[in-house]
Amino acid sequence: MPKKRVAVTLPAGPNIQDTIERLAWAEDNGFPDAWFSDSGAPDTMTQIAAVGHTTKNIRIGVAVTPVYTRSPSVIAASANVIEQVIPGRFIIGLGSSSQTIMGQWNGIPLEKPLTRVKETAQLVRTMLTGEKTNFEGETLYSKGYRQAPLENPPPIYLAALRPNMIEMAAEVGDGVIFNLWPKGALPKMMEHVKIGAEKAGKNADDVEVVNRAMVLCTDDKEYGRNLFRAAFGPYYATPVYNKFLAWAGYAEAADTITEGWAEKDRAKTGGALTDAMIDEIGIIGNEDEIRARIQEDADGGVDTHIIAPLAGSREDLERTFNAFTADKFQFN
Repeated sequence: MPKKRVAVTLPAGPNIQDTIERLAWAEDNGFPDAWFSDSGAPDTMTQIAAVGHTTKNIRIGVAVTPVYTRSPSVIAASANVIEQVIPGRFIIGLGSSSQTIMGQWNGIPLEKPLTRVKETAQLVRTMLTGEKTNFEGETLYSKGYRQAPLENPPPIYLAALRPNMIEMAAEVGDGVIFNLWPKGALPKMMEHVKIGAEKAGKNADDVEVVNRAMVLCTDDKEYGRNLFRAAFGPYYATPVYNKFLAWAGYAEAADTITEGWAEKDRAKTGGALTDAMIDEIGIIGNEDEIRARIQEDADGGVDTHIIAPLAGSREDLERTFNAFTADKFQFN
């Protein structure tokens, strides 16, 4: 069974030196993990390869690299470098991303996401072992590619929201990555982890569950909720997250968000996220409250908790991270 972990989120902004400093601070303050997002500049795989040598023992993951913007061979080649820089401490995180990042930013259709994620994971795993590829899938094709093998290839974790993707992620991946779920949905999400793991003959307890938690340590919950609305109203307007919100029990809110976004009415879009709903998804409160919620999520099955501050200021960010230093927080 994976041990319970907390992580800082990275990058720390556009300046790589800030990310190096956050990594050093996290190691010095007992954070076992640091997890990068991967959506734009500065490029995540390049950053990890560039700064990994500045770390000593912290585990570094990616949540998540989109499978459409890099071919499996490029992902495997990048992972080969990073594994050599931080041997035994790197986790590849793969996911389908969203229509905004793929379609609008990159002009790439988000087609057959479940199949594309699955086939990418399968191909990358083959490539990391040094085996010559001979693969013809529904969305990917590779024949004759071979790279130098790694003695201990990094594990591959897959991002998932709804049942089919969760089950595939637990079946094919070494771990599952969650994001932006209402806490009432966690039990059924964990049930699909179990179903997927059992398909592969695994013990579900051995499949690590990683979650990017949107956290703000504050005495002003209304301030925190408004930060959440501004950041994630547009997020839930994307089809991937909109369908997930409806599946999680908020179909009416999902419809209102879709309508508001189509009408370019930000007030309507954000207003669909009620205080009660935000309190289900975000983790907003003082030190004791946010630590209690992370413990509750851990009790519900989440193993690794990426603390992603909903920060409006540097002070917000520092207070949020400081609530989880090793001297202040340990799992029960």
